[in-house]
Amino acid sequence: MTSDSRLSTIIAIGGRLSTMAADSSSRNGLLQGTLDMLILRTLLGCPAHGHQIGKHIQRTTHDFLQMQHGSLYPALHRLEKRGWVTANWETAPDRNREFKYYRLTAAGRRQLVVEESRWKQMTEAVARVMWPAPEEA
Repeated sequence: MTSDSRLSTIIAIGGRLSTMAADSSSRNGLLQGTLDMLILRTLLGCPAHGHQIGKHIQRTTHDFLQMQHGSLYPALHRLEKRGWVTANWETAPDRNREFKYYRLTAAGRRQLVVEESRWKQMTEAVARVMWPAPEEA
């Protein structure tokens, strides 16, 4: 969950996670607030255009997370509006075509630290419930 409770979502569909909502009932399986964090983390390495960002996340998770344009691009616009990323149209080095490249800003780097901390707290809390220490069980 992000600081303003927005619903950046990744949804479990057929054993894989997608950013596209199939229907409202599948929202029960949501991992909310992770999309922005994943995008910010992807941009920590280098600038990238939207397709590269989606493919990086998909490839890094061994195709477990499937990024859909209908979720990715609104998230990128939201991050840009908040000043966490900047975007500029540039010609790709290996193509004769322009892409909108996104770069992480200093504010985006600070937000990534916040998001990572929250994610770690949440996963540790869930793990304590799922796999309690022997004295807590």
